[in-house]
Amino acid sequence: MEHIVPMDEGIESWNTTIFLYNSALKEVKTKVEILNDEFQQVHQYNPIEYVKARIKTPESIVKKLKRYGKETSIENMINYINDIAGIRIVCSFTSDIYKLAEMIGKQKDLTVVSVKDYIKNPKESGYKSYHMLVTIPIFMSDRTVNTKVEIQIRTMAMDFWASLEHKIYYKFEGNAPDYISRDLRECSEIVSMLDAKMLQLNEAILEAKAAQEENTGAI
Repeated sequence: MEHIVPMDEGIESWNTTIFLYNSALKEVKTKVEILNDEFQQVHQYNPIEYVKARIKTPESIVKKLKRYGKETSIENMINYINDIAGIRIVCSFTSDIYKLAEMIGKQKDLTVVSVKDYIKNPKESGYKSYHMLVTIPIFMSDRTVNTKVEIQIRTMAMDFWASLEHKIYYKFEGNAPDYISRDLRECSEIVSMLDAKMLQLNEAILEAKAAQEENTGAI
């Protein structure tokens, strides 16, 4: 493995940088968990199925910098790679995605740098997800460092598709045959139809439950 830390920067700088990303990851993950608890308290409903958090591996960082045509350095890593710290939030329904994104964006000590809505505008591959790039201040003993975290919000069906797509393209090293890419895009459309149908079913259940409670109260 090519070493991510150039000799003139040192392992201490690398450790400090990774410490910042790990700290930012913990801060954002805690915020998401609190929002989920609040949602449960107010609406008696959990919008989040599960949350995954990860720090990008040194190998992946080096590979991405090379793909961008950048030299391997801590400065380039911080400036050009936005997903070193990543959180994936998996929801039950598409409507939950936008509710959570709105709630996250209203956090006063968190800054939304950019948003990419791959649900309304899917990638050519068929990939769908809602991406937010945010920064959060990490308070150290001698300074405050605004650190980037990428948040991905998707449904379980979208997450299932994305996981399989990643595994398939990994096997082919990004050069999958055309018929596989075509079938994946078709599967993505099926995922969209499934999400829409499940949301419709959930809304029908809520309406039926509300009507039942109203009728019970009227007796």
